[in-house]
Amino acid sequence: MRGMAGRWRTLLRLLGYLRPYGWRVAVAYGAMLAVIGLNLLVPWIVRDVIDRGLARGDRPFLLVAAGLILGIALVRSAFGALQMYLGEWLSFRVAHDLRNALYAHLQRLSFSFYDRAQTGDLMSRVTADVEQTQRFTGMGLMQVINVLLLVSAVVVVLLRVNARLAIVALAPFPLLFFLVIRLARTLRPLAHALQVRLGRLGIVMQESLTGIRVVKAFAREPDELEKFRHQNEAFYHRRVTLVDRWVENFSTMQLLLAGGIGLVLWFGGREVLRGTFTVGTLFAFISYIGQLSQPIRQLGFLISRATDAVASAERLFEILDVSPDVQDPPGGVELPMLRGHVRFEHVSFSYNRNHPVLCDISFEAKPGQVVAIIGPTGSGKSTLTALIPRFYDVTAGRVLVDGYDVRDVRLESLRRQIGIVFQDSFLFSTTVHENIAYGRPDAGREEVIEAAKAAHAHEFIMALPEGYDTRVGERGVTLSGGQRQRIAIARALLMDPRILILDDATSSVDTETEYLIQQALARLMRGRTTFLIAQRMLSVKDADVILVLDRGRIVERGAHEELIRAGGLYRQIYDMQLREQERFAAALHAMGSRRWPGFGKN
Repeated sequence: MRGMAGRWRTLLRLLGYLRPYGWRVAVAYGAMLAVIGLNLLVPWIVRDVIDRGLARGDRPFLLVAAGLILGIALVRSAFGALQMYLGEWLSFRVAHDLRNALYAHLQRLSFSFYDRAQTGDLMSRVTADVEQTQRFTGMGLMQVINVLLLVSAVVVVLLRVNARLAIVALAPFPLLFFLVIRLARTLRPLAHALQVRLGRLGIVMQESLTGIRVVKAFAREPDELEKFRHQNEAFYHRRVTLVDRWVENFSTMQLLLAGGIGLVLWFGGREVLRGTFTVGTLFAFISYIGQLSQPIRQLGFLISRATDAVASAERLFEILDVSPDVQDPPGGVELPMLRGHVRFEHVSFSYNRNHPVLCDISFEAKPGQVVAIIGPTGSGKSTLTALIPRFYDVTAGRVLVDGYDVRDVRLESLRRQIGIVFQDSFLFSTTVHENIAYGRPDAGREEVIEAAKAAHAHEFIMALPEGYDTRVGERGVTLSGGQRQRIAIARALLMDPRILILDDATSSVDTETEYLIQQALARLMRGRTTFLIAQRMLSVKDADVILVLDRGRIVERGAHEELIRAGGLYRQIYDMQLREQERFAAALHAMGSRRWPGFGKN
């Protein structure tokens, strides 16, 4: 019962998307009622045609009846067209609203949701699942209600004409409705499993196409094809199983309907022979049973469509019911222009309670300072900086920006003053100009060019076929890693942020380009608080403060020379990366001084 109640709640919630279009719903269902009423009227006219026009030879009545049936056909076709148009309009409109609601909600969801979600499955929900609900919410629902109203009306009419014959004619119908209910219960879990399989199919396709270069580099095309075939085969078998269940019940329904007509002919024919029943009335009985045959034949299909819609709606509402972990607080503060003073006070964080990522982090970054963060892989460097724009909420402690707890301010006012360059520099499949201006769509061409020059991207951009108007491929695939990274840096710089986060931003560039970018950043960092995550020691040597993280804790802090003298983890990293290089450089310098006096002097 709980499961059935849950499905009804899902269905009612889905139908709630029709509420804004109440007058169209009313007109559509009014047209449907008109069609039902006109359909019920025709057998009575034909009855009188047989019993009066044909049996008594009343030609004027035949002419009137023919005109009446023609008029009914014209009016019915007009109402039918109106019903179909509005039914389809409502279907597409609900799908439109659902897609908008889903996409808007996905934009609001926090980083933590996307840490768990799979892109292929989300795409399947926004496309295939919405399409399944679309097929039902307009015409599908109208057809179901049409069947129920038509059956109810026909039963009432038949009982009023001849109760005994009506009971005989309708004898198979209780079994018929039992089959329909059983079919609905059978199809619903099959439909849900089918949509889940479709989601998995989307995941396999999305991952394979996104990583197509890796697939080809390792010659794994046959394996990816086999993986896709396996999921496609599973989806196919789920679909065939669902169709099999529907066909089995459909055949039984057809047999029961035929049985009902046979019973009417047998018992009604005997009444006609006895003279207690007219031929016209018998024909009307058979016509009404015939009117039920088409809707009843459709009922199995409609039940299948309804169960598909409910199963898909459940998957859609699973997304819509996810609350963002991070959202604007009630009465959130609108941040003024920041100075860039950042303070961590005993901050701890974990993605789940059993695996802490940061433990008791406390430090202060004054306006204009460059704070470098270094440490082994998995030590929590990126997570630490992700807490500043509040991509995640701290588990304990506070993150303060200019004295404001980031949990007390409006997210937009915080994030628009923070520029970020991620390690994985994502570009949209649009023009270079639009990618750089993504954070400031109103920026002019000159401002975009200045940001590109500062990031040492202008020269290679101008060498592209259409310069700043060149469209990059998906994820910027037509550019090299270093080029993508420099465009991402230009994008962050154009925002003129008060706080700049560079998450290993020079990891994809060569040494020469890294040097040029560092020179540009040295000028642009002035007046900004900069957090610099880097693997290369050369990138952090000149930072005002260096934080050394290990297993989620700050194990060392200070300037480069202090940390070298301390002989801790920082010194170990230095020895592995730079010590031999510096010794080699010193040896070359000494050798040059002996052979060529004045070597190395300005």
